[in-house]
Amino acid sequence: MPHLTRTGTDLSATGADRIGFGIPGYAHPLLAPVEWAELARPGTPVHWAVLNVANGPGVRPDPHCLEVAGRLRNAGVRVLGHLDLGGGTRPFGDSVSEAHRYLDWYRVDGYFLDRCPMERADLPDVRRLTATLETVLDESDGCHLVLGHGTHPHPGYAEIADQLVTFSGPWTEYRWSQAAEWTADHPPERFVHLVHGVPRTHLEEAMRIARWQGAATIFFTDHTGQTSPFAALPGYWDEIVSQIGPGVSE
Repeated sequence: MPHLTRTGTDLSATGADRIGFGIPGYAHPLLAPVEWAELARPGTPVHWAVLNVANGPGVRPDPHCLEVAGRLRNAGVRVLGHLDLGGGTRPFGDSVSEAHRYLDWYRVDGYFLDRCPMERADLPDVRRLTATLETVLDESDGCHLVLGHGTHPHPGYAEIADQLVTFSGPWTEYRWSQAAEWTADHPPERFVHLVHGVPRTHLEEAMRIARWQGAATIFFTDHTGQTSPFAALPGYWDEIVSQIGPGVSE
């Protein structure tokens, strides 16, 4: 399999010194209480978790989501608000308004920009949004931004966010995937891989691919489906946590 090999593996941007999890968004805490509780378990290597209340922050504060967000932050896990950019069709003002609600209601540490555009022509608009989001959060707390492209975007996007999701999809595609050449100019802390439908028997292979391609933040699951394969814990959660090893994000 042709994968890019890189050097330089510092993981400062994620707040951890090793590979760890990025949680793209579990189901509501009432539907997935075990999933959310696992993320706050001491020693679980979670870099961040996305809080998606109702394809965004919802219309009013949700006490269950507020409780979960507080528990995760107390455990040292970054909580990111979910902003759906609709591939570039979402109005700028709507995204900023939702970002403010996430901060006011749940004290998020940053944002996950789902369905982020990836073409060069869209780069100025996304740069404008990320610059604005950084001002929404207090500078003292910082603002962790993850661009959810799902594939390799124009390399200019690496300059405007902390992390890029350069793969999001099924195992059948991931096992034959390869990293874009320009990613070798950046450390693994900059890249995220989200893979569903990974069989337990191929878990070690998936881990090797992530390391070869230089992705420091991952989420692998054996669940499949087009709607929400990442909404629940994988069946081999304890096993993959053991493989990655203990760690705490900041």
